[in-house]
Amino acid sequence: MNYLINRLKEASTWRGIILVVAGVFGWQMPPGIQETVIAGGVALAGVVGAVVPDNVKKK
Repeated sequence: MNYLINRLKEASTWRGIILVVAGVFGWQMPPGIQETVIAGGVALAGVVGAVVPDNVKKK
């Protein structure tokens, strides 16, 4: 359980979840809406990447 909680604290996990959801929902939509949903998902993933800090541990 701690493994999952620790993964949910990482920005890359959230970007991946957003991209998978946008891809799955976008795939099922008509072409015009499909492009908007996927582009919105990519943009949201970019915002998460820019806002959520990377957890870099220095040794």
